[in-house]
Amino acid sequence: MLEIYQELIKITTRGERAVLATIISSQGSTPRKAGAKMLFKEDGSFVGTVGGGGTEQKIRKKVAEVMKTGKSQIVRFDLSGKDEALEMLCGGQMEVFLEPIMPTESVYLFGAGHTSQSTAAIANMLGFQVIVIDPRPEYNNRDRFPAADSLIVEDYDSAFAKLSVDEDSYIVIYTSGHTVDEQCLLFAVGTGAKYIGMIGSKKKSKEVKEHLLEKGISQQQLDRVHSPIGVDIDAETPEEIAISILAELVKVRRSLD
Repeated sequence: MLEIYQELIKITTRGERAVLATIISSQGSTPRKAGAKMLFKEDGSFVGTVGGGGTEQKIRKKVAEVMKTGKSQIVRFDLSGKDEALEMLCGGQMEVFLEPIMPTESVYLFGAGHTSQSTAAIANMLGFQVIVIDPRPEYNNRDRFPAADSLIVEDYDSAFAKLSVDEDSYIVIYTSGHTVDEQCLLFAVGTGAKYIGMIGSKKKSKEVKEHLLEKGISQQQLDRVHSPIGVDIDAETPEEIAISILAELVKVRRSLD
């Protein structure tokens, strides 16, 4: 059991994915009892056991799904002979809880204005890692963003190379002008980010996207962009707009797609 916990620490430190299988109930004769654990890693290797044979074979079929969706599952086994596919006639039943171990999701906020302040504070409460990028030290500072995990105070062009944007990342763009928004969007559509959003009117969004099409960005790439951004709640204040934006992020986070 200690080996599993040690491996969990390594996985979370490296930002990797895994699924922890735990027997949560057992009745009658079963190969392992409640509390037994098995850790399935992203590379296909594993640590521990919850029974071996057909039991683990069936669990493996569910692990990939849990690892992809990030949603827990409970798998039930009948080892009395009714479930012939298991080929294990122990005579009992058991339930196994499959728990996803996922990397911390990151929100990259391009721009450090009032809406960004509110977004950072609420995103932190939602469990996101928050990174704020803005070259203006009078805006992008610890007094204004106490909940942010990282503040990058430098020109956007030089900051791009320092960002580790992956499939667990969300990008929100609200800089100080159209030109810089376009610059940041050009970077964003070239990443594998799970979500890309840009604040602004439909007119602004159309103009920026048209400019990027002229620069060779494909329509398919631009179709990933949420703009106008957020869930429509008739938001007006920076706090309301932040709630609208984060509601859309949570919707994407919980999506099965």
